[in-house]
Order: sequence, then structure tokens, then C-alpha cells
Amino acid sequence: MTATIEEKEETAKGNVVKAFGNLLQVKFEGNIRQGEVAMVHVDGIRLKGEVIEIAGREAKIQVFEDTKGVQLDTKVDFEGELLEAELGPGLLTSIFDGLQNPLEKVADQAGFFLPRGIYLAAIDRKKHWDYQPVAKVGDVVGRGDSLGTTLEGRFQHRIMVPFKMFGSYTVTWVVRPGSYAVDTVVAKVKDEQGNEHSLTMVQKWPIKAPLFQGEKIKPTEMMDTGLRIIDTQFPVMKGGTFCSPGPFGAGKTVLQHHLSKYSSVDIVVVVACGERAGEVVEILREFPHLIDPHTGETLMTRTVMICNTSSMPVAARESSIYMGMAIAEYYRQMGLDVLLLADSTSRWAQALREMSGRLEEIPGEEAFPAYLASRIAEFYERSGVVALKNDESGSVTIGGAVSPAGGNFEEPVTQSTLAVVGAFLGLSRERSDSRRYPAIDPLISWSKYIDEVTAHLETIVQGWGEMVKRALRILQQGNEIGKRMEVVGEEGTAIEDMVIYLKAELYDFSYLQQNAFDKEDAYCPLKRQIHVFQLINKVFLKHFKFATHDDARAYFLALQNKIKNTNFMAFEGEEYRKSVEEIHHMIDNAK
Repeated sequence: MTATIEEKEETAKGNVVKAFGNLLQVKFEGNIRQGEVAMVHVDGIRLKGEVIEIAGREAKIQVFEDTKGVQLDTKVDFEGELLEAELGPGLLTSIFDGLQNPLEKVADQAGFFLPRGIYLAAIDRKKHWDYQPVAKVGDVVGRGDSLGTTLEGRFQHRIMVPFKMFGSYTVTWVVRPGSYAVDTVVAKVKDEQGNEHSLTMVQKWPIKAPLFQGEKIKPTEMMDTGLRIIDTQFPVMKGGTFCSPGPFGAGKTVLQHHLSKYSSVDIVVVVACGERAGEVVEILREFPHLIDPHTGETLMTRTVMICNTSSMPVAARESSIYMGMAIAEYYRQMGLDVLLLADSTSRWAQALREMSGRLEEIPGEEAFPAYLASRIAEFYERSGVVALKNDESGSVTIGGAVSPAGGNFEEPVTQSTLAVVGAFLGLSRERSDSRRYPAIDPLISWSKYIDEVTAHLETIVQGWGEMVKRALRILQQGNEIGKRMEVVGEEGTAIEDMVIYLKAELYDFSYLQQNAFDKEDAYCPLKRQIHVFQLINKVFLKHFKFATHDDARAYFLALQNKIKNTNFMAFEGEEYRKSVEEIHHMIDNAK
């Protein structure tokens, strides 16, 4: 929270004149603005809402809670502030709802069934942090400049000049190094008009406004995920965007869980937007016990969760998406790489559709609002790499799950998302039904980052780009031959075509599929991927000659099982090396 000497203006007040579900029409006196927070007085409690439309002296308010008990002339107070995120040390390992209420503390206060009207401070005011000042008296600072640091887990959490404070400021006083609560004044600065401002470790930022100070630059570094099908065929860059649409039960949530566990980023923000509560419970049970392969610490120490499940208020789904985004952008300003996973953006779009209907707006396709595409684009555009001072940079990578009804990728949410993302990881019912996990379909998926990743990996493995193209070409040819074989059978297929089909099946079975329950195969580091992919390409380049179709099938079944089994062995261990030698021998001595 930024304390200033400015006086707060008198806030507006109003009364409810019309109610339609959680949409209230309020007649008000005073000055208000779009997006301002409003508190509705019902049965002795205050319900939080947001101004979404203003016409003359009447405003329409979206309330984030159940509006039971609202009557004509119910009092409404306008707070004079936009819907904001509280930013400061203590966000990591926390679980918030869509309005940034810490759910563990809410449960302690109100029990396991969440009542209306409870709003608690997001950051613990009693906990003390070891603060080390960086700025000195006389320094000229601006928004986002570091005043000092404190250790949050393994990260140097920078206490920055609030991003709301534009212009330049001169530091007039700095607190001594020591242990302080977040509301302690750690520095005082004077603006160009001579007004003094007291700054604490906490600041606020409106969640719907992009937060960045610096210059956005092109992503250059690959985000290693440990999933072979993503890293090899459809890579994602740090600071990029990707989406994973798929029908119900195809594995979207399991894929998001894998990415939150193993992606090579510093911080993961998980936004459970409208999904089932059981999926969030799974994260809460697993993450405190799972070890991050990159740091050796538990995964929970690098995770922030925004939990607005299907059983929680629908109106708060939109705020949960933006709340997660604001927190991710805040950590990006510290020079950290952040991954934001939203599951699922379709539920957010459904909440927009519901509110659009109540506002009586002209509907677009499938009754979604006409501005759906621009809202989705605005969200994904907040990703990116930001160049900071001292040659540092931070990134936010956004991954959104999309849940199209019936797995129909032609519906508006999926199409609007595909228009703006950099990679499309499409999950298919056909692959999940045949137990080919992850169920990302390599025949429909794509990535715009292949050229940048190839340029980087070519420095490690010469000819990497050609190997990836060859693998995709064989998959496509194998799929076409497989469809022909369904009609004419194996005997009606040329032996050369049969071999291409078997090569495609070997690549899919042995490389693209991974076992999430196996200790070794669940996470495949890039070094291991390169080694196995070179082995697969040796199979692709080999010209096999078989006498019969049965000989070809028997050979490839034995070979693919051999390669598959190496995935479960410790990399570069004695057993692994011996197995790889046997595979080379099988390939070299094949007829």
C-alpha cells in the first residue's frame, strides 16, 4: 500500500433501482468511473462489485457474490478505486480466490463453506521480512526502480517504486536494514512538485491494466517443458503464448499440471477459472511433496494459485484471470521468468456471455459478446519479454486451456484464441481414446516458434531443423497410409508404404507418448530428448528391405518396444547405455 499525503476525494454513493441476477442498476450521486469498485450493503454485510457501464446518473454494477436480499433502494458505496491486486512479498505459496482473498485464512475465519462478504488482506500484515535497502538518500528513482530487497523463498524479491507513480522522485529517507512487517514505511520520496510520499513494501495495481516498465523485446529463449512432443515438434518460447484446446476428458488439466511441475521457469501462476474443485485439490495435495527438477525444492515454493472453481461465483471468473495476470507481470518486473496457466479460458468466456446477455448487448456468434475476440487478444498480448535496467529481462508466458463444447474447434473461443497465440497444442478425442498420452495431436498442432528454437538447437545439434521436418513428414505420410490400409488391408499395401507406416507408429509410440506415472519418463530433459531423437532419425534414414509384411511388423514391434523401454531407464546409466548399444546394433544389422 502506498501512503501519500494527498487527501482522498469524497466517494460517491447510490441506491439500487433495478436488479437482474448479479447485475444491479444503481442511481448514484457524485463522480464514478468505469471499473470502479462498489460495495453493496445487504443484511449487514458488504458485497463487492465492479462498475461495468455508466449512463448519466445510473450505473450498472457486476456483483461478485450471490445478490440474495438486494431490494429497491439498497445502499451502494463507491470506493473511488479500481479493482486492484495487492502486490508485495508473501504472494508465493499462497492460494487466493478471484478477488485475491487468501482462502486458507478465509477458511480459518469462516469454516469450509465460504460465506458472502468476507474480504481479507491478500498479504500477511504480521509476518516480518528481512529488508535490505538498495536506494540511497539523494537517488532519483522512477516507477519500477528498486528501493530494496527481501528474500522470498529462494528469490530476491524487489521492493519497487509503485507502478502508479509516474515521473521522477528523489529519495529523502531510507529505513535501516532489518526485519519489518510489509506495512512499515521503508522509504520516503519527494516528487517534482515537492510533495513527499511514504512507501511501504506493498503496492496496488488495477488488474485490467497491463503492468510493465521497460521495453518489450522479441522472445529468444526456449521454455523447456520436459514433454517430448512439445519441445521437439511444437516448442514454446519464454514470453510466448500457447493454447491447448480439447474435448472433455482429453487431458487438458493433466497437461497443465505437467507444465506447472516441470517447465523451466522461475514462477508459475495457476489460475483455476471455472474448473472442477477436485483438480485444484490434486495440485494442493501433490505440489508440497513434489520436487522441482530444476532447483531441488518443492514445487509449492514457486507457485501462486488463483482458485475460482465452478462452485464459486461466476462473476469472479473474469477477475481471477486478470488477477493472475497482474501477479505474473509483477514478478516479471523483478527479472524473473513466469508461466501463467489459465484453465480454462472458455469458462471465462461463458461468464462474459452471461453478463453480456444481462446487459442486453447485441450478441455475436453462439451468443458470445461481439467483443470476445478483442478481450481474448488483450489478455494474451500481456505476455512477452520485458527488457529491464542493468541488461536484465523478465518474461511472462501464457498457456490457456480451452474447453470447446463437443471438441468443436470451430467455435468462437477457440478460433479467437488461435488468431493470437504462438503455438497450438490441440488435444484430440481419438488419441485420448486410444490411450496415446499426452493426447496432443501432431497432425493438427503447430508452433510459430519452430524457426527460433531450431536456430538455437542447431548450435548444439547440426541438422536439428531438418530432423524435425522429417519426423513430421513421416507422421503425415504414415497417417495417410494407415487410412488406406483400413480400406485395402495390409496385404493390399506396398511393403515400402508399410515400412513408412511402421516408422510413423514407432515415432509416435516410442517418442511422442510419455508415461506420467513413471519416475524417469514423466520428465524428459532436453539433453535426453536430443539423444533419443537422433536415434529415431537413424531409423527414419535407414532403408529397410523385408521379405513380407509380417517380417516388417515383427521387426518394428521389437524395435519400438526396445526404444520405449529405454525411456524408463536412468539417463546415461549403465542399463541405458547397454540398451542404446543394442538398439544401434538392431538398426545397423537390419536387412
